Amino acid sequence: MVATPIGTLGDLSPRAAQALCAADLVAWEDTRRTAVLLRHAGSGAPMVPAHRHNEARRAADLVRRMRDGARVVLVSDAGMPGVSDPGARVVAAAIAAGVPVTVIPGAGAVETALVASGLATGTGYAFAGFAPRKASELRAFVARMDTWGEPVVVFEGPRRVGALLAAIAAHDPDRPVAVCRELTKVHEEVIRGTAAVLAARLTGPLKGEVAVVVAPPPAPPAPDDDALAQAIAPMLDAGMSPARAADVVAALGAAPRNAAYRAALAAAARDSA
Repeated sequence: MVATPIGTLGDLSPRAAQALCAADLVAWEDTRRTAVLLRHAGSGAPMVPAHRHNEARRAADLVRRMRDGARVVLVSDAGMPGVSDPGARVVAAAIAAGVPVTVIPGAGAVETALVASGLATGTGYAFAGFAPRKASELRAFVARMDTWGEPVVVFEGPRRVGALLAAIAAHDPDRPVAVCRELTKVHEEVIRGTAAVLAARLTGPLKGEVAVVVAPPPAPPAPDDDALAQAIAPMLDAGMSPARAADVVAALGAAPRNAAYRAALAAAARDSA
């Protein structure tokens, strides 16, 4: 599995180029892009198609070739195959057949967009793939982002970005968002602002590949210790331990577990006084 440049061919690593040159067979998603990539790497390896429409049946053929001793390299149009592009089924089939799988990392649109957005928190992120097309599913998708608590990276087609931004703006107009297009290419652009501002600004189709980074929702204000203790008191009266009461409060998202536990101990101490 070889990661390919997301735009600039110069991002192909020497190790990736070496793998392409040593391949007995290259499985590709789009012959036009892969042919250019192989010429850049100096590889004359033969190619076979492995895309979303034939991956299920192609996996068995590739595994058979690998078990016969062929070195197969699988690439997608851009980035790491198997993430949002074809490849995962081939990897699963190879592993099931006992064929060794090696991944050669490289450029990726997810991390590139996340860092360029300025919205990274340093504590993690979520990658949501492509946004759904149906309006009802898109609204549910946007609302679900709140539950992840981290920046979310979404891929979107250049004609669908406006619909995604409008859905985010309807849910939370002040949410910081970055629209990243043509990453690593000559016309790379990162457009930052609130969801409402970007939804009003970007109403027409964009050019090129697009990744949208959505900031996490703002942290809720810290709960008042006395109010939290009063809320926990009925749980203790019902026989629940302070630790269990704190677990329940944290699971409901009402307060961090440590704060809930301190409040539970305080409420227990009042009851015993």
